[in-house]
Amino acid sequence: MILILSIVALIIVALTIRKLNVVNEFNKEVKRLFSQSKYISDKIFNYEMLQNLPEPVQRYFKHVLKNGQPYISYVRLTHTGLFKPNQNRNWENIKGEQYFTIETPGFIWKGTTSMFTARDMYIANTGRLVVSLFGVYNIVDDKGEKLNQGELQRWLGESVWFPTNLLPNKHLQWTPIDSTSAKLTFTYTGLTISYLVTFNETGEITQLETLRYMGNDNLETWIGKVADYKELNGVIIPTTIEAIWKLAKGDYSYAKFKIKTITYNKPERF
Repeated sequence: MILILSIVALIIVALTIRKLNVVNEFNKEVKRLFSQSKYISDKIFNYEMLQNLPEPVQRYFKHVLKNGQPYISYVRLTHTGLFKPNQNRNWENIKGEQYFTIETPGFIWKGTTSMFTARDMYIANTGRLVVSLFGVYNIVDDKGEKLNQGELQRWLGESVWFPTNLLPNKHLQWTPIDSTSAKLTFTYTGLTISYLVTFNETGEITQLETLRYMGNDNLETWIGKVADYKELNGVIIPTTIEAIWKLAKGDYSYAKFKIKTITYNKPERF
Protein backbone atom coordinates (compact mmCIF):
# COMPACT_ATOMS: atom_id res chain seq x y z
CA MET A 1 0.00 0.00 0.00
CA ILE A 2 2.83 2.41 0.89
CA LEU A 3 4.50 1.64 -2.46
CA ILE A 4 1.27 2.32 -4.37
CA LEU A 5 0.70 5.59 -2.51
CA SER A 6 4.29 6.62 -3.21
CA ILE A 7 3.86 5.94 -6.93
CA VAL A 8 0.59 7.90 -7.02
CA ALA A 9 2.25 10.79 -5.18
CA LEU A 10 5.14 10.81 -7.66
CA ILE A 11 2.72 10.85 -10.59
CA ILE A 12 0.80 13.77 -9.07
CA VAL A 13 4.04 15.68 -8.47
CA ALA A 14 5.21 15.01 -12.03
CA LEU A 15 1.90 16.15 -13.51
CA THR A 16 1.90 19.27 -11.34
CA ILE A 17 5.43 20.16 -12.43
CA ARG A 18 4.50 19.61 -16.07
CA LYS A 19 1.41 21.81 -15.71
CA LEU A 20 3.48 24.58 -14.11
CA ASN A 21 5.99 24.30 -16.96
CA VAL A 22 3.18 24.74 -19.51
CA VAL A 23 1.95 27.85 -17.66
CA ASN A 24 5.50 29.23 -17.56
CA GLU A 25 5.92 28.54 -21.28
CA PHE A 26 2.72 30.45 -22.04
CA ASN A 27 3.90 33.39 -19.95
CA LYS A 28 7.15 33.48 -21.91
CA GLU A 29 5.28 33.33 -25.23
CA VAL A 30 3.11 36.31 -24.25
CA LYS A 31 6.19 38.33 -23.25
CA ARG A 32 7.95 37.37 -26.49
CA LEU A 33 4.90 38.42 -28.51
CA PHE A 34 4.72 41.89 -26.95
CA SER A 35 8.49 42.41 -27.13
CA GLN A 36 8.43 42.17 -30.94
CA SER A 37 6.00 45.01 -31.68
CA LYS A 38 6.20 48.79 -31.25
CA TYR A 39 3.87 51.35 -29.71
CA ILE A 40 1.91 53.15 -32.46
CA SER A 41 -0.72 54.99 -30.46
CA ASP A 42 0.88 58.34 -31.27
CA LYS A 43 -0.81 57.93 -34.69
CA ILE A 44 -4.28 59.49 -34.85
CA PHE A 45 -7.30 58.49 -36.93
CA ASN A 46 -9.29 61.20 -38.69
CA TYR A 47 -12.16 61.15 -41.14
CA GLU A 48 -10.04 62.64 -43.94
CA MET A 49 -8.24 59.28 -44.16
CA LEU A 50 -11.46 57.70 -45.45
CA GLN A 51 -11.94 59.77 -48.61
CA ASN A 52 -10.83 57.15 -51.14
CA LEU A 53 -12.25 54.10 -49.40
CA PRO A 54 -15.34 52.16 -50.60
CA GLU A 55 -18.58 53.62 -49.24
CA PRO A 56 -19.46 50.72 -46.87
CA VAL A 57 -15.91 50.81 -45.46
CA GLN A 58 -16.20 54.55 -44.80
CA ARG A 59 -19.53 53.90 -43.10
CA TYR A 60 -17.89 51.24 -40.91
CA PHE A 61 -15.04 53.42 -39.65
CA LYS A 62 -17.33 56.40 -39.00
CA HIS A 63 -19.50 54.09 -36.93
CA VAL A 64 -16.87 52.30 -34.82
CA LEU A 65 -14.19 55.02 -34.39
CA LYS A 66 -14.23 58.62 -33.22
CA ASN A 67 -12.52 61.39 -35.16
CA GLY A 68 -9.14 61.98 -33.50
CA GLN A 69 -8.98 58.48 -31.99
CA PRO A 70 -5.46 57.09 -31.37
CA TYR A 71 -4.39 53.90 -33.11
CA ILE A 72 -4.41 50.76 -30.95
CA SER A 73 -0.98 49.24 -30.28
CA TYR A 74 -1.70 46.17 -28.16
CA VAL A 75 -4.81 44.18 -27.22
CA ARG A 76 -5.71 41.64 -24.60
CA LEU A 77 -9.10 40.00 -24.10
CA THR A 78 -10.92 37.19 -22.38
CA HIS A 79 -13.92 35.27 -23.66
CA THR A 80 -16.37 32.52 -22.86
CA GLY A 81 -18.25 30.34 -25.32
CA LEU A 82 -18.67 26.98 -26.97
CA PHE A 83 -16.28 24.86 -29.03
CA LYS A 84 -16.86 21.80 -31.19
CA PRO A 85 -13.63 19.82 -31.83
CA ASN A 86 -15.11 18.00 -34.84
CA GLN A 87 -18.42 17.48 -36.59
CA ASN A 88 -19.16 14.26 -34.69
CA ARG A 89 -18.61 15.73 -31.21
CA ASN A 90 -20.94 17.71 -28.99
CA TRP A 91 -20.39 21.35 -28.09
CA GLU A 92 -18.07 21.94 -25.12
CA ASN A 93 -17.84 24.96 -22.84
CA ILE A 94 -14.65 26.92 -23.38
CA LYS A 95 -12.97 29.93 -21.82
CA GLY A 96 -10.06 31.75 -23.34
CA GLU A 97 -7.60 34.59 -23.18
CA GLN A 98 -5.92 36.22 -26.17
CA TYR A 99 -3.21 38.79 -26.83
CA PHE A 100 -2.52 40.77 -30.02
CA THR A 101 0.16 43.04 -31.41
CA ILE A 102 -0.56 45.41 -34.28
CA GLU A 103 2.59 47.12 -35.63
CA THR A 104 4.12 43.66 -36.03
CA PRO A 105 1.29 41.20 -36.79
CA GLY A 106 1.01 38.66 -34.02
CA PHE A 107 -1.24 36.99 -31.46
CA ILE A 108 -1.44 34.18 -28.97
CA TRP A 109 -4.65 32.53 -27.78
CA LYS A 110 -5.20 29.99 -25.03
CA GLY A 111 -8.51 28.16 -24.85
CA THR A 112 -9.42 25.74 -22.08
CA THR A 113 -12.18 23.11 -21.89
CA SER A 114 -12.72 20.37 -19.33
CA MET A 115 -10.50 18.03 -21.38
CA PHE A 116 -7.87 20.07 -23.19
CA THR A 117 -5.94 23.31 -23.41
CA ALA A 118 -5.14 24.74 -26.85
CA ARG A 119 -2.56 27.41 -27.66
CA ASP A 120 -2.89 29.01 -31.09
CA MET A 121 -0.33 31.64 -32.09
CA TYR A 122 1.43 33.72 -34.72
CA ILE A 123 4.72 35.02 -33.33
CA ALA A 124 7.77 36.18 -35.31
CA ASN A 125 5.97 35.38 -38.60
CA THR A 126 5.48 31.76 -37.52
CA GLY A 127 2.22 29.99 -36.77
CA ARG A 128 1.85 27.19 -34.25
CA LEU A 129 -1.02 25.19 -32.76
CA VAL A 130 -0.47 23.17 -29.59
CA VAL A 131 -3.23 21.10 -27.98
CA SER A 132 -2.58 19.54 -24.56
CA LEU A 133 -4.72 16.90 -22.87
CA PHE A 134 -5.68 18.24 -19.43
CA GLY A 135 -3.12 20.98 -20.04
CA VAL A 136 -0.29 18.49 -19.57
CA TYR A 137 0.33 16.07 -22.45
CA ASN A 138 0.69 17.48 -25.98
CA ILE A 139 -1.48 15.61 -28.48
CA VAL A 140 -1.10 18.19 -31.29
CA ASP A 141 1.86 20.42 -32.18
CA ASP A 142 1.39 21.76 -35.71
CA LYS A 143 3.64 24.14 -37.66
CA GLY A 144 4.34 24.86 -41.32
CA GLU A 145 3.61 27.23 -44.21
CA LYS A 146 -0.11 26.43 -44.36
CA LEU A 147 -0.46 27.16 -40.65
CA ASN A 148 1.53 30.40 -41.03
CA GLN A 149 -1.02 31.57 -43.59
CA GLY A 150 -3.99 30.45 -41.53
CA GLU A 151 -2.77 32.17 -38.37
CA LEU A 152 -2.11 35.42 -40.23
CA GLN A 153 -5.67 35.16 -41.59
CA ARG A 154 -6.97 34.70 -38.05
CA TRP A 155 -5.08 37.81 -36.87
CA LEU A 156 -6.47 39.91 -39.72
CA GLY A 157 -10.06 38.68 -39.34
CA GLU A 158 -10.04 39.28 -35.59
CA SER A 159 -8.95 42.87 -36.19
CA VAL A 160 -12.65 43.71 -35.83
CA TRP A 161 -11.76 43.87 -32.10
CA PHE A 162 -9.14 46.56 -32.77
CA PRO A 163 -10.46 48.33 -35.87
CA THR A 164 -7.67 50.89 -36.34
CA ASN A 165 -5.74 47.89 -37.65
CA LEU A 166 -8.16 47.77 -40.59
CA LEU A 167 -7.32 51.29 -41.74
CA PRO A 168 -5.39 51.37 -45.06
CA ASN A 169 -1.59 51.24 -44.88
CA LYS A 170 1.34 49.88 -46.91
CA HIS A 171 0.22 46.30 -46.19
CA LEU A 172 -3.57 46.70 -46.29
CA GLN A 173 -6.05 47.90 -48.88
CA TRP A 174 -9.80 47.91 -49.47
CA THR A 175 -11.34 47.31 -52.93
CA PRO A 176 -14.97 48.20 -53.70
CA ILE A 177 -17.50 45.50 -54.60
CA ASP A 178 -20.98 46.95 -53.95
CA SER A 179 -22.97 48.93 -51.38
CA THR A 180 -22.83 46.19 -48.74
CA SER A 181 -19.46 44.52 -49.31
CA ALA A 182 -15.80 45.16 -50.06
CA LYS A 183 -12.61 43.16 -50.49
CA LEU A 184 -9.94 43.40 -47.78
CA THR A 185 -6.40 42.48 -48.90
CA PHE A 186 -3.32 42.21 -46.69
CA THR A 187 0.22 41.51 -47.91
CA TYR A 188 2.99 40.66 -45.46
CA THR A 189 6.28 38.70 -45.61
CA GLY A 190 5.47 37.31 -49.06
CA LEU A 191 1.95 36.22 -48.10
CA THR A 192 -1.16 37.81 -49.59
CA ILE A 193 -4.45 37.09 -47.86
CA SER A 194 -7.91 38.51 -48.44
CA TYR A 195 -11.46 38.57 -47.10
CA LEU A 196 -14.83 39.30 -48.62
CA VAL A 197 -16.29 41.59 -45.96
CA THR A 198 -20.04 42.20 -45.59
CA PHE A 199 -21.54 45.28 -43.88
CA ASN A 200 -25.04 46.12 -42.67
CA GLU A 201 -26.83 49.47 -43.09
CA THR A 202 -25.50 50.75 -39.76
CA GLY A 203 -21.94 50.22 -40.94
CA GLU A 204 -21.20 47.18 -38.83
CA ILE A 205 -19.15 44.33 -40.27
CA THR A 206 -21.39 41.27 -40.08
CA GLN A 207 -19.38 38.62 -41.94
CA LEU A 208 -15.86 37.88 -43.16
CA GLU A 209 -15.28 35.14 -45.74
CA THR A 210 -12.04 33.70 -47.08
CA LEU A 211 -10.37 30.54 -48.37
CA ARG A 212 -8.32 28.96 -45.62
CA TYR A 213 -6.45 25.72 -45.08
CA MET A 214 -8.36 23.36 -42.83
CA GLY A 215 -5.42 21.96 -40.90
CA ASN A 216 -2.99 20.52 -43.41
CA ASP A 217 -5.75 19.67 -45.86
CA ASN A 218 -7.14 21.59 -48.83
CA LEU A 219 -8.33 25.17 -48.93
CA GLU A 220 -11.92 25.46 -47.73
CA THR A 221 -14.33 28.37 -47.37
CA TRP A 222 -14.14 29.83 -43.88
CA ILE A 223 -16.70 32.32 -42.55
CA GLY A 224 -16.64 34.44 -39.43
CA LYS A 225 -19.99 35.92 -38.37
CA VAL A 226 -19.73 38.81 -35.90
CA ALA A 227 -22.53 40.57 -34.03
CA ASP A 228 -23.71 42.24 -30.82
CA TYR A 229 -21.71 45.45 -31.21
CA LYS A 230 -20.99 47.44 -28.04
CA GLU A 231 -18.76 50.35 -27.12
CA LEU A 232 -15.92 49.06 -24.97
CA ASN A 233 -13.03 51.32 -23.93
CA GLY A 234 -14.08 53.95 -26.44
CA VAL A 235 -14.24 51.58 -29.45
CA ILE A 236 -17.35 49.98 -30.93
CA ILE A 237 -16.66 46.30 -31.54
CA PRO A 238 -18.60 43.05 -32.02
CA THR A 239 -18.80 41.02 -28.82
CA THR A 240 -19.75 37.68 -30.39
CA ILE A 241 -18.20 35.66 -33.19
CA GLU A 242 -19.16 32.35 -34.80
CA ALA A 243 -16.58 30.48 -36.89
CA ILE A 244 -17.88 28.21 -39.66
CA TRP A 245 -16.34 25.95 -42.30
CA LYS A 246 -18.51 25.68 -45.42
CA LEU A 247 -17.78 22.14 -46.55
CA ALA A 248 -19.17 19.98 -49.36
CA LYS A 249 -20.89 17.77 -46.77
CA GLY A 250 -22.44 20.76 -44.98
CA ASP A 251 -21.60 23.70 -42.76
CA TYR A 252 -19.43 22.96 -39.73
CA SER A 253 -19.82 25.59 -37.03
CA TYR A 254 -17.04 24.95 -34.53
CA ALA A 255 -16.65 28.05 -32.33
CA LYS A 256 -19.08 30.50 -30.72
CA PHE A 257 -17.22 32.99 -28.56
CA LYS A 258 -18.45 35.94 -26.50
CA ILE A 259 -16.07 38.70 -25.40
CA LYS A 260 -15.95 39.02 -21.62
CA THR A 261 -13.29 41.73 -21.18
CA ILE A 262 -11.01 43.66 -23.55
CA THR A 263 -8.14 46.02 -22.73
CA TYR A 264 -6.09 48.16 -25.09
CA ASN A 265 -2.44 49.20 -24.86
CA LYS A 266 -1.54 47.17 -21.79
CA PRO A 267 1.12 44.75 -23.10
CA GLU A 268 1.15 42.25 -20.26
CA ARG A 269 -0.70 39.10 -19.31
CA PHE A 270 -3.94 39.18 -17.33
